[in-house]
Amino acid sequence: MTDRLLIYGSYGFTGSLIARLAVQRGLRPILAGRDPERLAAQAVELGLEHVAFSLNDRAATDLALQNATAVLHCAGPFVHTARPMVDACLRTGAHYLDITGEIAVFEALAARDTEASAAGVMLLPGVGFDVVPSDCLAAHLKRRLPSATRLILGIKLAGSQSSHGTMNSAIEALPLGGKARRDGMLVDVPLGTLTRQIDFGRGPRPAVAVPWGDVSTAWRSTGIPNIEVYFAWPAAMRWGMVATRYLRPLLATETARGALKRLVAMQPPGPSQDQREAAFTLLYGEVLDDAGGRRVSRLRTPESYRLTAETALASAVNVLAGCAVPGFQTPSRLFGPDFIMEFEHVEREDILS
Repeated sequence: MTDRLLIYGSYGFTGSLIARLAVQRGLRPILAGRDPERLAAQAVELGLEHVAFSLNDRAATDLALQNATAVLHCAGPFVHTARPMVDACLRTGAHYLDITGEIAVFEALAARDTEASAAGVMLLPGVGFDVVPSDCLAAHLKRRLPSATRLILGIKLAGSQSSHGTMNSAIEALPLGGKARRDGMLVDVPLGTLTRQIDFGRGPRPAVAVPWGDVSTAWRSTGIPNIEVYFAWPAAMRWGMVATRYLRPLLATETARGALKRLVAMQPPGPSQDQREAAFTLLYGEVLDDAGGRRVSRLRTPESYRLTAETALASAVNVLAGCAVPGFQTPSRLFGPDFIMEFEHVEREDILS
């Protein structure tokens, strides 16, 4: 059988960017999703094969995946959709990739490492902006300071906005609060309480700790036992995070989260093409060891959704080319710390030596 890529959720905001880029690169992925009308319209536009199925339909999912070497899963929130897709991949032998940034998903898939290895299936979540650039930055810093015991990552978006899918995943995660890693263990961190000043290259900026995927993945990529991830947000957003600490019982209800998702649906589906072309992201990384050693590196990348399309598609192409390693993987473990440097308009700067 010819190696084939199936993109599930291909008509969503990010999935459509990936599908369109694949066609531009001369690839012929199978488009997939649960909405037959939206799927058929996209398939006609791009001239691609398509198959509609719900992840709740085990037989239909298995039948669709029998024609795929790898699945690039783009339909979130992944806390709800990852497990049935992974189950199907393990049954059919298709390698699994996704664009999640959800800690709970990374942890759940890592727990299935032995099962996936036995099935000869690779589980590679987080092949988009979450977490390719930050994961590669973490691995690069570990390479610079092998004795590192603490990792600090910072992220700043310049000129972009979130898609519906990203916002809905964030809403689902609100009741969980913040997370950090201490001595190799995930610990709760009340949102808005852990802050620091981070210099992304334009002077120190206030940043607040967030439950970003690297709290899970960077530990597995580097072995560094203490990890915090910070986001440079406006003051109003930081105060909003503090407020969620007192609203967690309410946010745990389907009614409240549903109301927030309806507000999200009223917003633009994601950044426009002009925004994606003009915006960029800045990442900061710092490692320290117990002897006082310290290294700092920074990354500048294209806008996050633009980069996600590039890194997700490149990851899938590499897997189709035979680089898959069965079991749970992270981007930097599979492709190396310099994987992010293969993409246009990515710059890396080492600050301290």
